[in-house]
Amino acid sequence: MSLKNRRRIGRSRSSKKGLGRNILIILILFIVLAGVVAGFILFETEKPQVTLNKELLFLGSPQEIQLKAADHRSGIQQILIVLQQNEKEFQLFTKSFHRKAWLSKAGPSEIQEALTLDVQKAGAKEGKAQLVVTVHDFSLNGSLQGNVTTLTFPVTIDTRAPRVHIEHAQQYIAPGGSGIVIYNVSEPAQRHGVMLDKMFFQGYPLEGSNKRFIAYIALPWNSGKPKKMLVIAADQAGNEGSTTFSMRLKAAKIKKDRINISDSFLNKKIPEFQESYPELTGTNLEKYLFVNNTIRIRNAEKIASLCTNTVSEQLWQDRFLRMSGAGRAGFADQRTYYYKGESIDHQTHLGMDIASTKRVTIEAANRGRVIYADYLGIYGNMVLLDHGQGVSSLYSHLSRIAVTVDQSVEKGEVIGNSGTTGMAGGDHLHFSMLIHGIFVTPVEWWDQHWINVNINNVIE
Repeated sequence: MSLKNRRRIGRSRSSKKGLGRNILIILILFIVLAGVVAGFILFETEKPQVTLNKELLFLGSPQEIQLKAADHRSGIQQILIVLQQNEKEFQLFTKSFHRKAWLSKAGPSEIQEALTLDVQKAGAKEGKAQLVVTVHDFSLNGSLQGNVTTLTFPVTIDTRAPRVHIEHAQQYIAPGGSGIVIYNVSEPAQRHGVMLDKMFFQGYPLEGSNKRFIAYIALPWNSGKPKKMLVIAADQAGNEGSTTFSMRLKAAKIKKDRINISDSFLNKKIPEFQESYPELTGTNLEKYLFVNNTIRIRNAEKIASLCTNTVSEQLWQDRFLRMSGAGRAGFADQRTYYYKGESIDHQTHLGMDIASTKRVTIEAANRGRVIYADYLGIYGNMVLLDHGQGVSSLYSHLSRIAVTVDQSVEKGEVIGNSGTTGMAGGDHLHFSMLIHGIFVTPVEWWDQHWINVNINNVIE
């Protein structure tokens, strides 16, 4: 073999060895890189995130909470909630997930759990304890145990319900009527008041006492006798105590009224309503019926919402003033509306209409705070006063409003002038009384004897 051929063969062998060495190096680098990537994925160090929807200070009766956990790297492996007390541990909740993959997300990224913590069922005792929430992810970090997030809450276990003692409960009440319940609670309560079926009436402390409370109650104009009448009190641990009472229902007279709707009335009123409610469509009559029904419902919802903005002290004193003038319509009058001799609608009048002279000054019926002073649909220009503890008064169809929201007013102070705004056909005042947003007859609140017998004498 010639020297030239031997050199060519040597270079070929050298090239093959170099190629093999390069391939080996690339393979090794790939394996190392794959190992680094796998290690980065499998041994990631980002801890899970976990939150509860409320602060837990007391635990007693079964308590519902919302738990949110998130881990966007390896995914969530386990959620565990335990109660630690006197070197004992009570498991309240646990949830685990099976690994779905190794080199991709192994568990869920986010978990939302609505769960119930029942410390009594678990066997915990009264006193101090710790609630511990632990979340593991699928990482192999931390000696293959994964990344762990732990939340610890110092809590007090309280399984005893507050004791409620009724001092006085309204004996007689009519649909559309008002009354009070006075009661005592044995310990500080987070929520307390009167339940009449599904209606709740918040209680407020009586002056000079942190255990004696008053709750103003009412029945809607079309109510029957409540089947469930309770005073309830719930503490911070969720324990609820209650005591029953009974009332006698007085019959209410049914009063009927006929309202005739004319084209001239519609031509006058529809532009006013259209300005505030541009969604009105159709004929004037169709627009009117929309206002008298849909807008009426919206207005009632707005008023009920406003009446929740009440102060805890009693602002009013003695009877509420009645504007001088002739009564034009009464509380709970059953109104049937007629157009060209045909019945077109039916509604209930939830106030008292009083007429005097045009644009007569309107006075606050009692001491209070302005919580609304603006236009409101069927009520026109309206003022709503909060008198404290859930008692409110309403003045509508005003031509002028003379007060502003959050302004304090005294009994007899001018708040506006009567008018024809809203659903009014002529100049008058529509006056309403409300208890926790429920319309009640003003006649009781105009009567000093009724207030003395049912409220003042009872409190004293």
